[in-house]
Amino acid sequence: MGDSSVDGRAADLAPAVPDPVNAGAADPDTVAADVAILEDATPGEAALGDPASRDVALGGVALSGVALGDAMSGGAASRDVASGGVALGDTAFGDVILGDAEEGLARAVLAGSPDAIVALDRDLAVLSWNAAAERLFGWPASDLLGRRAPIVPDELMAEHNAVLERVRAGGRVSLTTKRLHRDGRLLDLRVDTSALSSPAGALLGYVSVYHAAEDDDAAHGRMVRRARLVRRLTDVVGDINAELDLPVVLDRIAASLTELTGADAGGFVSIEGERLRLVGVHQLPETLRGATAGLHTSLVAKLLRTGKTVLLETGPEGFQDLIWARLPGLHTIAVGIAAVGGRPYGALYALFARRKASHLELELLELLAGHAGIAVANAMAYQEAVRQRAHERAVFDASADGIAVLDGAGAVVRWNPAAAELTGHSADQVIGGPPPFPLPAPGEKLTFQLPSGRWLDVLCAEIRETGETVVDFRDVTRAKELEEAKDLFLATTSHELRTPITIVHGFASTLDSRWDHLSDEERRSAVHTIAERARSLGQLMDHLLLGARAGAEELKVRVEPFDLAARVRAATLGLPVLSDRHRLEVDIPPDLPLVYGDALATDILLAQLLENAFKYSPDGGLIRVEAWPEDDRVVLVVDDEGVGIAEGDRERIFERFVQADSGNRRRFGGVGLGLYIVRNLARAQGGDVAALPRSGGGTRMRLVLNSAGSSS
Repeated sequence: MGDSSVDGRAADLAPAVPDPVNAGAADPDTVAADVAILEDATPGEAALGDPASRDVALGGVALSGVALGDAMSGGAASRDVASGGVALGDTAFGDVILGDAEEGLARAVLAGSPDAIVALDRDLAVLSWNAAAERLFGWPASDLLGRRAPIVPDELMAEHNAVLERVRAGGRVSLTTKRLHRDGRLLDLRVDTSALSSPAGALLGYVSVYHAAEDDDAAHGRMVRRARLVRRLTDVVGDINAELDLPVVLDRIAASLTELTGADAGGFVSIEGERLRLVGVHQLPETLRGATAGLHTSLVAKLLRTGKTVLLETGPEGFQDLIWARLPGLHTIAVGIAAVGGRPYGALYALFARRKASHLELELLELLAGHAGIAVANAMAYQEAVRQRAHERAVFDASADGIAVLDGAGAVVRWNPAAAELTGHSADQVIGGPPPFPLPAPGEKLTFQLPSGRWLDVLCAEIRETGETVVDFRDVTRAKELEEAKDLFLATTSHELRTPITIVHGFASTLDSRWDHLSDEERRSAVHTIAERARSLGQLMDHLLLGARAGAEELKVRVEPFDLAARVRAATLGLPVLSDRHRLEVDIPPDLPLVYGDALATDILLAQLLENAFKYSPDGGLIRVEAWPEDDRVVLVVDDEGVGIAEGDRERIFERFVQADSGNRRRFGGVGLGLYIVRNLARAQGGDVAALPRSGGGTRMRLVLNSAGSSS
């Protein structure tokens, strides 16, 4: 069948109603109906074998085996047509015949459509009226097929005609309007109307798709709400990520969960091995924070087993074991997994008691769970960085070594407390400038003496990644002094040994070679000198041995009551005749209590104190020994009018190899062990000794021992 027959058919189907008013241009938002009109129809009488009658396309979809005859010229109840590219089955326009397969498919499409679909011929008689139309308008198809449907209110006929005119001109119209129900009610509907055309473009009729306008409003409302929630999700994510304290982040996630999903309460649980721990809460009792539950029997485990990201569970019988679900009226729980580093870290719980959760809520929960994992990862990374920095700061600040960090220009950017103490320069004084000492080459060591007299060992190391330099320096003054003292000790000891040995050797050689030439007086004097020098050598060796034992903490003393007054009298007996430049006074009360200690050790101690008083008073003067009880102790002092001791040396003189003035060793002799031995002997007995300035010049050595509680 050629185009001419189709055109003639179109002329036969010209409408018998006045031309409708032109509706104007279609709304740009007009939605095409694109639906199929399927109805039972009586096949025409055209022969199926006629090739021209087959494969006629309506709306771009082939109707296989369809013949368009010319037996029918009006709107017949048997007419079924296709619109919007969907095949219509078992339909006759004149003599039109569809196969069984097409007929079944067409009926299924119409019957399953949720929208009311109505097809009209050019005379506006109903060609098709599906089940949804019957439900919407209350009219059964049997009452309306072949007739005009009485659903357009009179006052809207002009609008209806305008729509048909616009459609007939080739457009599609979508508008919200009103239609009549069978019972007279007005229905608010959205109508999408398009044309039924032949393959050649001739108008065959009209198709309208109806659905309730409130459905559009609801859909629009859902879209608006979704858009609003998605915008709010963006704000929420920014708010969560702005906080880096992990507990605060977890609580914000729980609060955001209820805001976005409309849940009545929310919680965040962390996965800790085989347990879950509630670490973030919102609208749940604070007492539940920290509560734990088994993982394997939880909704989280169920969700992990499914491989999904969200889970919706209804109850409440299924929630009895969920200790943090103590929410009155709880009926639904939505759970979403939050992953950190690709591994499940925890889960978000949205608890619903007053409203229901929809797919939108689940979608938002899934999105929030993904962002929560990122926020938690950021907070954890920040906490680790804070912990690492705190550890580094603690090490930096607590280090006994001075530590400085210099930038690429050599300016100090960090300066720890030890650095300030060692150099006497505070951080405020040095930051921004160079360090107050020279720097060695990286990997080398420089020993440098500060103006204060303190010696430093300085080391440097470069940080290639940042261009910074780390400077480590420590106080080696004590070691430096000890090294110098040992060198001086060796030199002094050699001198102290060599002098008496040389004298002994000289007098012994003289006696050996000139014995017969010497008088008895000369021989007796030489032997006396040899004996005196031998005694000095013995005393020096005793000091060396005592010093070695004290340094190794091997001094052994007995602590028992003894008479200190008697030891003082014995030590001072005969001393006045040793020097004609010194005067000796001893003031010991007769009732001086006994003391606890070692009498022999005290003899050595007293001898050294008295020897020092004479030695360091080269110009003579008074040497006074005095003792008295003081509380539960006994105090003994030895005063001299000698050279005195500088304030900074009053403690140092009790160290090994140290004298008040190293230069005095040549003048006064000694190896710097006497007072070191004195203090160690005093402390071994439970007492102590100290050097004090004396009014009028000189030194007071103050010895304290424990009283035995009885008088001598």
